[in-house]
Amino acid sequence: MPTWPLKTRQSTLPTTNTPGSFWEDRKDRRHCGIDLYAGQGADVMAIESGKVIATGIMTAPEFIHYWNVTHYVIIKNQDGTFWKYGEMEEIFVKKGELITEGQLLGQVGLVLNSSKINEDSPLYIQKLKHKNPSMLHLELFSSNPIAEHKKYLGGNWFEKQRPKNLLDPAIKLQKINQ
Repeated sequence: MPTWPLKTRQSTLPTTNTPGSFWEDRKDRRHCGIDLYAGQGADVMAIESGKVIATGIMTAPEFIHYWNVTHYVIIKNQDGTFWKYGEMEEIFVKKGELITEGQLLGQVGLVLNSSKINEDSPLYIQKLKHKNPSMLHLELFSSNPIAEHKKYLGGNWFEKQRPKNLLDPAIKLQKINQ
């Protein structure tokens, strides 16, 4: 049975078409995963056993001025699917490492720098300015996960057509007994 990805179980799955939900229409982009809100520094656990195939920078002010630096980890699961854990403040695993279900992967990060959000920022970002949420961003892929692509940035897809290998992670997480 897979493990809930946050050690603290205060977070819940976003409902369809709400902020942080899968494939949320953000007008200029689509959300590639789901956001699970949790306190900055909350522990992120492996949902399933697998192998770390990539780590890297998820968001940074060099990409978009109102972002803080956060990291991602991509794990190939034993069933051949891939979890991408993103927007983490710190990661504790390395590429090539075998991961067991429930293993500590890292800590939740704070994505937005509210002091840099202004009237030129997208409306959905402006609405978050005073909330300054910290979250775990989760993506699920049937094959070849997206880490870098000219139409992808920070968990967002800049085209209406969804990548064929991008799955709704909420469907898999709903099966985990919270």
